Amino acid sequence: MEVKVGEGERAYFNGAIRQVESDSSVLVSSSKYLNNSELRHLIAQEMLRRNGPDLPNTAYIPEVAQALMMLEDYGRIMALFEEEKARLPLFKQWCDKRTLSDFKKAEVKNCAPGTLGAALYDWMENSGYELDLFYREIEVVNDLTFYLRQAALNHDIEHLVTGFGPNHGGEIALLNANLYSRVRYFHPELAAFFNRIQSYLKAKTIMKDALHYPEAAALNVEAEFVGASQAHNWKFPIMLADWRSMVDWQMADIRAELNITPVPPEGLWADTNRLCNENDPNFGVALAEAAE
Repeated sequence: MEVKVGEGERAYFNGAIRQVESDSSVLVSSSKYLNNSELRHLIAQEMLRRNGPDLPNTAYIPEVAQALMMLEDYGRIMALFEEEKARLPLFKQWCDKRTLSDFKKAEVKNCAPGTLGAALYDWMENSGYELDLFYREIEVVNDLTFYLRQAALNHDIEHLVTGFGPNHGGEIALLNANLYSRVRYFHPELAAFFNRIQSYLKAKTIMKDALHYPEAAALNVEAEFVGASQAHNWKFPIMLADWRSMVDWQMADIRAELNITPVPPEGLWADTNRLCNENDPNFGVALAEAAE
């Protein structure tokens, strides 16, 4: 069977295309992102490839993040920070206080059961990871560098308090929750900056799942909805939460304070990495109900 896109379709969708002349001897576009050869290559590769055992799903995230950050207009971003601080008292307080959630195991080792601190200790002890996994070399000298450091430190804390576990479904749900909460709260231009890397992660995940992993693609749609549904209830984007001030709070009290609800059942999506990660020992073993 041959599937063809006909001339009628081409005329309808492409009719407004016009040739733009250029004297450039190299590829040039009105998009600074398309003009970046490394970014162009990596995004094409990461959206189209499989998650093979030789190249895990997380491969090249640092390189894409670096390329995107090098293309930012930091003068404009800093101006947006100032505008939003004047409009949003909580955002100003968060920026001015600059409290980093750089918890170490020793700090939270003796926190009471059921607290955020206890959950952090359990996660660091049993996962073998620390919270400080990205932008570790950035020195906090202004609002922007504080945001970059704190956003990286927040990620695993957000997994814990939202109940969206560190698995395929949970990562998508948390991504979408943050995307949704930020566009509802911040000026669209600043929200777009805050969402830049997450938008890339969401886009590549959607595309790879749709091309290669049908069960994961079905889960992807469900998890997006679950994440946005919870974020719709948040009092504010939880990137602005002061986790240090709540480290000794019971998790239930934190969720009540920030209106983090509904919290998914514990273990939801726990086995979903097998749907798309080919280095998972159970890859290819279907879930009984992949999207439940």
